[in-house]
Amino acid sequence: MNKRIVFVILSLIVILFAGLILSTFNIFSSNEEDKGEELDDEEKIELVFWRNGGNLAFNEAYEELVTAFEAAHPNIVINMQSDHWAQEYELRLRTELAAGNHPDIMTIDSPNLALYANAGALLSLDHYMKEAGDIEDILEPTLAGLTFKDEIFLAPIVESSIALYYNKHLFEEVGIPFPSRNPDEPLTWDEVLEIAQKISNHKTGVHGIDPAQGFGEGEGPAYFKMPILWQFGADVLSPDATTADGYLNSEAALEALQFYQDLYHKHQVAAFELPPGAIETDQLAMTVLGSWHLVELERFSDFKLGEDFGVAPLPKGKYQVAPNGGWALGISSQSQYPDEAWEFIKFVTSYEGSKKFAEITGEIPARYSVANDLPELNEYPKNIFIQQGQRYSKNRPVTPAYSVVSDTIKTLFEEVGLAGRDVKEAADEAVEKINSALSKQK
Repeated sequence: MNKRIVFVILSLIVILFAGLILSTFNIFSSNEEDKGEELDDEEKIELVFWRNGGNLAFNEAYEELVTAFEAAHPNIVINMQSDHWAQEYELRLRTELAAGNHPDIMTIDSPNLALYANAGALLSLDHYMKEAGDIEDILEPTLAGLTFKDEIFLAPIVESSIALYYNKHLFEEVGIPFPSRNPDEPLTWDEVLEIAQKISNHKTGVHGIDPAQGFGEGEGPAYFKMPILWQFGADVLSPDATTADGYLNSEAALEALQFYQDLYHKHQVAAFELPPGAIETDQLAMTVLGSWHLVELERFSDFKLGEDFGVAPLPKGKYQVAPNGGWALGISSQSQYPDEAWEFIKFVTSYEGSKKFAEITGEIPARYSVANDLPELNEYPKNIFIQQGQRYSKNRPVTPAYSVVSDTIKTLFEEVGLAGRDVKEAADEAVEKINSALSKQK
């Protein structure tokens, strides 16, 4: 066989082989295209998710987590709605649920858990959490605040805590040493009073202390003021949450209320009304703020941590106690897709989700593992909030009547602080109001 014939035969073989490969490739590509069309045409599950609004970082964190979840679960779409801040959101949520309009997933402020669970609006997450929620990794006080009638109803992403913020310039002007940074060594309230008396100057408009965020609206007053009762050894309700009598009007409670009142009326180291940015403008020596305020204060261009202000553990009375609790995720009892809704909640509240949320927002994670693995949370000042939450935190009462409890605490501290009312009379009246609400719940 001559060389030319051999060359022709080999060429034909190569052409046939190449054609076979191309044909196979086209068949494979066609199959993939068909699969893509099937995925595109596949009916996706839409989960409606209502949540409270927040600052830019808070909203960004949720957006990233939703995007990541949808990428990992292409058959599920999250319809996230967050038009309102805390108070407006709570009002909208209760109105919509009463009208029978239920989302699949919703955020609930943990002290209001019992209201929704008792009304049958929330699906119990108990079996989900115990099977796949890794609950051993969640702060024990946090988990207790998400439990009603021995069942877990909410899953947390982050926690909250408060501490004593102080203006370093005002401390230096009168030669007062800065408070300890050690989370286990808080100032006592008596020491805070002594410092406040030395720094307060009515002629120059300098006030010593804002003990619990003044007199605001919403849930803030209860969150910031209940710890004062706890620190003096008092409580709002009995352990079984059936009565306030003997607790909110106990001797320890009256002592706490009297101390609070004296800061305003007897010692005059606290102001009924403070100018905006009082601590930043050297008009306030000490105030109690949340962990989330670190970012807000550092955005104030001329007021920086370490240079202008410092952070110390929350003051104590007889006991060291800080509040906890915050927004957590739950599933509507009316959801048609509870398993898919749980997949989303599990994803968001997992180690990875909680870590991502904490990294973006700077907030305190609800998981021990995340707190341990983020270096900045083990350093001053965030270690103060972390360790207070892990060692010294306490829940607000879990009761379907909590909205009345919260409003009553707000009113009680206004009457004692603003109006200077007799603490025993004010406390007894508060007990009657709360007990009336509790009896109606029964």
